[in-house]
Amino acid sequence: MSRAVLSLGSNLGDRLGFLRLAVEGFADVAVAVSPVYETAPWGVLDQDDFLNAVLVVSSPDVDARGWLRRGQELERRAGRVRERHWGPRTLDVDVVSVDGILSSDPELILPHPGAHDRATVLIPWHDVDPNAAVPGRGSVADLLVGVDTAGVRRRDDLILSIPLIGDR
Repeated sequence: MSRAVLSLGSNLGDRLGFLRLAVEGFADVAVAVSPVYETAPWGVLDQDDFLNAVLVVSSPDVDARGWLRRGQELERRAGRVRERHWGPRTLDVDVVSVDGILSSDPELILPHPGAHDRATVLIPWHDVDPNAAVPGRGSVADLLVGVDTAGVRRRDDLILSIPLIGDR
């Protein structure tokens, strides 16, 4: 069994539509999806605000690299172009954590190296799993105390949901 936490983000085009594409792309393994947050850009500031969410997924047949590959395929389907680091994107699917695994492999560092200090990850993750922990860093709740949450706004008017089994 492999359980992963994925961070979703979009700031180009139909931002909510791209987040929905990701949720639908993982619908067969989705356990929980967070509310949507609108957040100021991070890293490269001369770009539009992001919509962000966290998705928890689980499958006995998918390992850490499998989650990465599935996310990359959804980014490709969303037309993502990687022009500059931390630049604008149609869809970003980051593997944040997989079963508490620690990895320093440059292709898939786990936990995600920025997860512990990014409100865009910690806030929605806490929404879906208040007892979660970032491996090697501490509880999400404790980490949230030390991060800047300014510029992160919950958007209850924007809904992501996991399709019901009969709708899949």
